[in-house]
Amino acid sequence: MVGHKLSSTELANLVGDLMNLDADENGEMLDGDISYKPYKFGDNNLSLMGDYYGLRMINERFCRLARSVFLPMLRLQPRISSFPPEIKTFSDYTDQVENFVSLTTSRIEALRGSQMLVIPPDFVSMLTNSYYGGDISSLQVARTEFTGTEQRVIELVSDGLNKQLELAWRDLMPINFELQAREENLSFASFADAEDMVINCSFMVQLPDTDPANFDVIYPLQTLKPIAAQLRSRMHSDLMEEDMTWREKLEQAVLQVPLDVTAILAEPQLPLGRIGQVAAGDVVPVAMTPAPKLIVEGRPLFDADLGEASGKSALNLTRRLAETTS
Repeated sequence: MVGHKLSSTELANLVGDLMNLDADENGEMLDGDISYKPYKFGDNNLSLMGDYYGLRMINERFCRLARSVFLPMLRLQPRISSFPPEIKTFSDYTDQVENFVSLTTSRIEALRGSQMLVIPPDFVSMLTNSYYGGDISSLQVARTEFTGTEQRVIELVSDGLNKQLELAWRDLMPINFELQAREENLSFASFADAEDMVINCSFMVQLPDTDPANFDVIYPLQTLKPIAAQLRSRMHSDLMEEDMTWREKLEQAVLQVPLDVTAILAEPQLPLGRIGQVAAGDVVPVAMTPAPKLIVEGRPLFDADLGEASGKSALNLTRRLAETTS
């Protein structure tokens, strides 16, 4: 077996351009008719994620689903918008937010990675105040820990958001978020190293008569790299599951459609001359139909007998008629 021997040009590119080679307009090194692209081992190739089309679609779907999570707290479904995903180091992200925040770290077993939900303390205070009957207004109070009531609200909101995020991911791939830890100080979060690259997905919650609130969903870049091809793809999965909520609502809407129900008790026949002589107070003899039919929207559906229920005239349905009955 004869192994391939690296040329001097290939070796130069591997060790970092130790030889002087000409470069074209795209930055590729030229060696005669062969071009080489320099690569530094250990670098994160951010182009693998493409334009984040798949992740943007997940975030947009999550915005629609997450509205119901805030309904019990705010007594309304706010409008939620998503910002384009950003890649930055974890230290850059921590420099942009305050240390005292609500941090919920979850394990994504399907991706062998993790995810972190970040909610600012002002938003937590607003949700808590509104949940217990207060106004929807911004509350800025300097403190270093959440109360027991606020921690319960954080638990409800974070669990609800993670469930809706699972539904948003379902078309791309089924994942589950398993709670790992809840923290209150970003400095102590064991989520990623300072130089690790993370993907920041920011969301804005629009509220009435006050400034918008925001929260973030953070993924380590290494967690999403295995599915980079799926995130670049503009195709959706063929997984089609029944939306029982939609079917139930449709069934309820159909069952509430009003229908005219009538019953013909008699059909007397009178000559035209007799009808012309009828006046108020006259009595027209009528022979009751022995088995009247229950008619729904002009279609007879049941045979019935005359009866009484609670002091009122009623029909006792005896037999359902065939669909072809006219």
